[in-house]
Amino acid sequence: MSGIMLNVVGGTFGNPAPSGIGAAFGGGYYAGSISTAGNGVADYYVVVGPVASAQNTSKQYKNTATSTPGADSVINGPQNTADMVADGNSTVYPAAHFCNDLVIGGYTDWYMPAKNELEVCYYNLKPTTTSNNTNAGINANAVPARASNYTAGTPAQTSATDFQSPSGAERFNDSGYWGSTGNSGAGTALLKYFSAGSQYTGQPKTSSYSVRAIRRVAV
Repeated sequence: MSGIMLNVVGGTFGNPAPSGIGAAFGGGYYAGSISTAGNGVADYYVVVGPVASAQNTSKQYKNTATSTPGADSVINGPQNTADMVADGNSTVYPAAHFCNDLVIGGYTDWYMPAKNELEVCYYNLKPTTTSNNTNAGINANAVPARASNYTAGTPAQTSATDFQSPSGAERFNDSGYWGSTGNSGAGTALLKYFSAGSQYTGQPKTSSYSVRAIRRVAV
């Protein structure tokens, strides 16, 4: 193999790893890694889409408070989103269609984050200095996995200045964001607040809240 060089960076051939939390990467910004197997071994980088194109501040999860068969995974946001957009009717699942229909930086695989993917975004890109809600934070799919809830000070406000409140250009709103994780057989879904990390699983799907699209890059 004389004269042949294999460039292996970040677990892939010729595909450099992100340089740090909040760094430009994959059409958006690096938000952390996930372990879809829940074993602490990262298999995907999470990429948050740019505010200007990947965030909407007023979308319903669904236009009726009814069940969504299949869209209940806490980690498989791509499948949750696919389940919601399968009928092709953007008026039924406005938030999921908004994410699914995006084309940013030439990438077409944007989706609505599942519960544990959205939590990773909060943990690493928390916009505020507000004390955390200590009744949320457990995440088996985070890297490293978290078996206990937040403390008042952990996570702290992100060190990525573009994601800090009040003026960071790419910051999350200090408000509620839809996750794609719905409750099987119910008209409610997950809502994650980015001010203090509060998490609600019983929010009526017909309510309008923010949504921010993400994508995955294999490690």
